[in-house]
Amino acid sequence: MPRKVSPASLRNAALYYLQRFSASRSSVGQVLRRKARRSLDHHGGDPAEVEGWIEALLNDLERLGLLNDQTFAEGRVRSLTGRGTSQRGIRMALGRKGIATEVIDQALERVAEETGVDDPRLRDLQAAAAYARRRRLGPWRDAGARAERRERDMAALARQGFGHDTARRVIDAESPEALEDEIAGG
Repeated sequence: MPRKVSPASLRNAALYYLQRFSASRSSVGQVLRRKARRSLDHHGGDPAEVEGWIEALLNDLERLGLLNDQTFAEGRVRSLTGRGTSQRGIRMALGRKGIATEVIDQALERVAEETGVDDPRLRDLQAAAAYARRRRLGPWRDAGARAERRERDMAALARQGFGHDTARRVIDAESPEALEDEIAGG
């Protein structure tokens, strides 16, 4: 049986969630709305009043700096780039978290400035190489199985959101060192 929802219970739920997860405003709002819906279904109450409590709480958390979509987006961009996620994949992942397009653009630009890589194609090439290294695709694969697994490796990069040209450059690289030299050369 869910507890009856109140401004205090919503605040406690939001703070507990933020202790465990880095989250966007939209994500925290979804968690609170689910909690409120379960309570309202069981105990009854005014959904409009509860929605007002949730919006006020979200605004308060933003004002206090506990919720910041820009900081969240930049952290996710760094993390996803390091894991080898394409620019397209990053945009989709952040969009699913409720991050606005302009915030995503700013986060991508900020991280590009930090890394010194302004060209989005080069960032994708770096990410594709990181993904291939992690999954042991293309030049990281055993030389004997490389030719027969080429199409599968290309498909793996395509599923991650990388374009054909980027996937081909990574998978057909002679060696990991040659690919790193190509990336360093721009």
